[in-house]
Amino acid sequence: MSFYRINTSATLRKLTSAIFFLFLLFTATKGFAQEKKRVEIIQAETLEQGENVANAQRLINDVIIKHEDILMYCDSAYTYDQSNRVDAFGNVHINKGDTLHLYARKVYYDGDRSFAQAIKNVKLVNNEVTLYTDTLDYDMNLNVGYYDCFGKIIDSTNTLTSKVGKYYLDNNEAHFTDSVVGFSDKYTINSEDLRYNTQTEVIFFKGPTTIRDSVNTLYAEDGWYNTLTGEADLKEMPSVFNETQLLTARQISYNKENGDGYAEGNVHIEDFENQTIIQGNKVIYNETKETAIATDSAVFISYSEADSLFLHADTLKSIPDTIDGENIVMAYYGVRFFRTDIQGLCDSLMYFTKDSLVQMHSNPVIWSEQHQLSADYIEMIQHTTAPNEMHMMKNSFIISKQDSGRFDQIKGKDMTGYIVNGKLRNIDVDGNGQTLYYARDKEAIIGLNRAESSNISIRFKEGKIDAIAFQKQPEGQLKPILKLEDSEKTLPGFEWKIKLRPLSKKDIFWRPEKKEVVEEDATEEVTGQ
Repeated sequence: MSFYRINTSATLRKLTSAIFFLFLLFTATKGFAQEKKRVEIIQAETLEQGENVANAQRLINDVIIKHEDILMYCDSAYTYDQSNRVDAFGNVHINKGDTLHLYARKVYYDGDRSFAQAIKNVKLVNNEVTLYTDTLDYDMNLNVGYYDCFGKIIDSTNTLTSKVGKYYLDNNEAHFTDSVVGFSDKYTINSEDLRYNTQTEVIFFKGPTTIRDSVNTLYAEDGWYNTLTGEADLKEMPSVFNETQLLTARQISYNKENGDGYAEGNVHIEDFENQTIIQGNKVIYNETKETAIATDSAVFISYSEADSLFLHADTLKSIPDTIDGENIVMAYYGVRFFRTDIQGLCDSLMYFTKDSLVQMHSNPVIWSEQHQLSADYIEMIQHTTAPNEMHMMKNSFIISKQDSGRFDQIKGKDMTGYIVNGKLRNIDVDGNGQTLYYARDKEAIIGLNRAESSNISIRFKEGKIDAIAFQKQPEGQLKPILKLEDSEKTLPGFEWKIKLRPLSKKDIFWRPEKKEVVEEDATEEVTGQ
């Protein structure tokens, strides 16, 4: 049998130490709990026991109460023996830390919770920011004031109102929800959810939001707006518009101060006065200078009730003309365009809205009905009451496809064409004129007529050469069809480029290496779809 010897003196010492430690812990905790300062009555003309309120004292006239770092001034108040509560009435003024001032008709203050509820004509002043409302709950621990019965915050430049709001004083931030309206002499804003930094004066918003400045209206459902500079970053269904222009995209960055902007993702810029649209995935613009540069699937559209022109290039640039309200559109590299009555391509192009003038540079080619027109430089002018004009400079060449693979041809130095109702009506050739066309007796082809003259005037009817006038005696001959050699069927420089012809508005993005077109049917497939 074994025995265990217990060291009673050592055990007793450990037990005594544990009890002493718990006693010290309890005493310290109790001491901390008791460190909470009581509400002090600094001043009152009259102090009396509350008649209808148990354990309460009523203070009357010129009341001053102190609690920790808070001073409260009022006309009358109740204080309570069992708590740090104060019910203050009449011209209540709470001063916290010399920087924050709260004014109201009455305030219910709970010192144990560091919480105050201010009622009637409430005004909270924090440095240069003032909050007005009818009822305000103010958590002094978190330094947050909040209301749900309409309120207003005003600083040196901005005023913001809402049905519900929270003011985070330590973060210099106010959060407004429900019927939010903000304004200054520079803008107005309507939203359902926004945050405002009272130090930077930047607004952050969520949900449908409309901002109006002196020039534009901005809309987005996510983003921010700098009320000082007018700078904005708009996301989620953003748009910027005024009476004459509209901009939409996936994201829009905008600076009203210098007019700079950047738009990305399905960008659409519309000019209502000039009935033009610029589209692309990336657009840099300046509102002040009225310039825009579009890249990445860039498209220019000139629309009307009758028809619309769709033009694509690697880069599109729009700048104001010298005439007020008119623009110049420049297209660079790989230009292709489509309209139901005319299609074309070139390396670069300029369009003047003032007189509907189009200038095509570097290997321009135009197709209209069965005609192909090419030159070193082409200029088109659209008139409202007169036939449209087409000027072809240097190495001008017109090819008109007829039946059974035959081609009428006109060649010369310079040409001027006149278009009526979308159809080529007349051509004047100036210098080194050459023609090659199939002569007809009624509908039957009797031969191939070849003629040369320095100046030639040609009239078309139903897409065919109907009459030719030579200003000088032509040199030429009519050769029967059966006696023609293949080499005699074309003029020098002949090149039928029908495979390059845009056949629809979607076709303006096509590159020659990516598509093939059946030559025989190409002119019949031109459509606006």
